[in-house]
Amino acid sequence: MDLWVVVPAYNEERSIGATLRRLAAQTDPGFTVVVVDNASTDRTAEVVREFAGLNPKPEIRIVHEAVKGTGAAADTGVRHAISAGATHVARTDADCLPDEGWLAALKRAFDDGLEMVSGPLRPRTDEFPLKLWERRLLPAVITVAAWFGRFRPGNQDPLYLGPYVMMPGCNVAITAELYERSGGFPRTRIEDVHEDRALVNRVRYLSDRYGLRPDVVVYGSVRRLRAFGLVRTLGWYADHRYRPTVVDIR
Repeated sequence: MDLWVVVPAYNEERSIGATLRRLAAQTDPGFTVVVVDNASTDRTAEVVREFAGLNPKPEIRIVHEAVKGTGAAADTGVRHAISAGATHVARTDADCLPDEGWLAALKRAFDDGLEMVSGPLRPRTDEFPLKLWERRLLPAVITVAAWFGRFRPGNQDPLYLGPYVMMPGCNVAITAELYERSGGFPRTRIEDVHEDRALVNRVRYLSDRYGLRPDVVVYGSVRRLRAFGLVRTLGWYADHRYRPTVVDIR
């Protein structure tokens, strides 16, 4: 198994260092990282290069994607990894902290026969001093979004081989073979399409060997939730019924 981790990044000079440190602390060191600089205007690329220069493990590569969009950047990174020999590719985001056992858990899931896997997304507690109710807010939003996704008309098709499962783009992994067969992430902006849901539905036409594992844990940023509020955040994830003036909250 040649596992790569793709990290799309746009203007994440303040956050990506923590993400890279958490990847470097993984209990299973057998992986390569590719950071996709999505036309950042800050020091994102420099921060990544500085970290790579000081930390020989894991190997970190930087590629560039001029077309702005989480879908475009993620697809560029995954295809770079596959062209370099990756058999399995995981994705997280530059404002997220994978659990230290994240990659080991992903490998176990693949060894068990899954072709695509995700797991819990929990709130980061190191960005802001969170109150107890705020710590419960992100899981509540995800639970509601996952429930809504099961009944959403766009997720219904008799040709699907398995049920809809919510797999956040910051916590998902897939075999290289299935990624290529499915067409991968649509090369879109998050303002237009939730590329993670689109990939899940592409996979559902081809395989039923996908699912969630409780030990595949990533801690996600709460900055968008803080900026939008609960109701608007739910609207944003429900087909962009809420469209903020500023999407890239920094």
